Formats: sequence, C-alpha cells, structure tokens
Amino acid sequence: MPDTPPILRRLLFVMNPISGDIDKASVQQRIQTVCAERGRTARIYETSGDDDLAKLRLHLAQDTPDAVFAAGGDGTVNLVAQALSGTALPLGIVPLGSGNGLSKDLGIPQDAEAALELIWQHQVVRVDTLTVGGHFTAHLADLGFNALIVERFAEGGTRGPGAYVRIALQEYMRYQPCLYRVVTDTETWEGEAFMLTVANARTFGSNVVINPASRMDDGRFEVCVIEPFPATAAPGILYQLYTDGFDESAYTRRLQCHQASIEVPGEAQVRVQVDGEPLHLPTPVAVTINPQNLRVLVPA
Repeated sequence: MPDTPPILRRLLFVMNPISGDIDKASVQQRIQTVCAERGRTARIYETSGDDDLAKLRLHLAQDTPDAVFAAGGDGTVNLVAQALSGTALPLGIVPLGSGNGLSKDLGIPQDAEAALELIWQHQVVRVDTLTVGGHFTAHLADLGFNALIVERFAEGGTRGPGAYVRIALQEYMRYQPCLYRVVTDTETWEGEAFMLTVANARTFGSNVVINPASRMDDGRFEVCVIEPFPATAAPGILYQLYTDGFDESAYTRRLQCHQASIEVPGEAQVRVQVDGEPLHLPTPVAVTINPQNLRVLVPA
C-alpha cells in the first residue's frame, strides 16, 4: 500500500554537473524557478566524483529536506537511492539520462518538466533494492553480453542510443557465451548463457522487457537467463524482448528467489554491470534483497 503523501516544501536536487550532454545550468535554473513559483525551497547539490555517497549522507544528516530528487541518469539515481535506502526520506527522480530505466519502471514522466509535478502530485511507494556482490542496486544488474556492452559504452567517447547499438552489433559478432552456475534458495541451474540479468524490476532503459510481470515490492527478485541461440533466432528473441514475450522463447528462463550465488566456474572474476556501472567482481557473486527499504515518489 502507498504511504500517506507528505507535503514537500524543502527539496534537494542532486545533479552531476559534468555528465551527459544536457545543459545543467538551464535545468537548475528551471528547477529553481518552478519551485519558487509554487512556494517551495529548492537547493542544488552537485556531485564531484570524489566519495560522493559519504558526502551526500553527511549533507543530509546536517540539513534534512522533505525529499531528495535525483536529477540525472542511472548513476545519479543509484547514488541518491543508496543514500536514502533504509531512511524515511523519499526519492524523487527527474530523468535526464539516456536510459532512465528505474524511472520508466515506476511510471515517472520522462519529460523533466512533467517529472517536477511529482512535487505536488504524488504518492509514496516502498520498493525493494538489491545487493549484488556487495554493491547497492536500485534497478538491474547483469552478467554476460550486456555487461560487456555497458563496459565498452563507458569506455567510448560517444553517448546516445545509436552508439550503444553500434557497439552491441560489433561485439555480438565475436561474443562467446560463458558457463554459469546459479544457486538460489529454491533451485540450482548450471549451463551456458548469453547473459544473466539480476532483476527486481522489469525493463531496461532501452525498453527491453527482461522480467515481465515482476513486482518491485514483493521481497523477491529474478535471475533472468538468455541461453545461447543461433543467429537465425536473434530477430525473434529481440521482438519478444520488446513485446513482453520473454517467457515465450525457447532460449529464456527465469529463476525467482530471495537470494542467489552466481559463479563462473574456473574464473576468479566476472564482468558485471550494476545500474549502468561496469564492474569486475570476484566470483561467486552473492545477491540478496533488501525488502521495501526505499521510499519513492511516483505519480498519484
């Protein structure tokens, strides 16, 4: 059940001033103007890339607002969500990134101006978060092909969906699936996989539906497996992923669980992306869920 909507008067907007290609100065000015017109106080907090989580937590301890908005992409959302998890402070999202996966799953408008309406018209819902290999995850993490693409994308100097698709096509031609062993509290699966997605949500920022019919507040998550497939099956799988048909493919399966351990036999480390951040983590990768420990502002 949604919490009773609070009246939000003092707001903090967290922004990365150097990420993406959006003019952050104009966004900040618009936020200040809109809030002032409606009798709200808006402060801007800019990240620096240096111990941002600890500094944000300290800032919130010294000057607590009524809500904290992540104004940015997946990295900024992950940072703010991590700072607010386990607290009573609600998270708002003004999507300014190229993916904006969590905001899409929550039904938050993708237009920044429309998203600001959450200040006045909202409900507060409690959602689960994940811990993947010791790293906080508000949305999705995965191993395998997409983790590789996220890493290559981060290394490149070009942003946007076009660059992501170009990299994906290049890597697909030479990609070799890995052998995985997944042990959950309900079952064990071992086999080769094109990719594994650890999902408490349903949709990537690219609008690929990797985990249909999932819930973000049920205390469970899914390990979504795409097994190796012939090139001739690729168009059909892609179509199914964009039309809620993940479970209809012969090359997919979902393991629903409360905890999991993901191992790549014979490998000391494995490539993982966590909310859009590429990482190399020791294997096995432990995954646990944190039930309803994040409060989020969503449309009323």
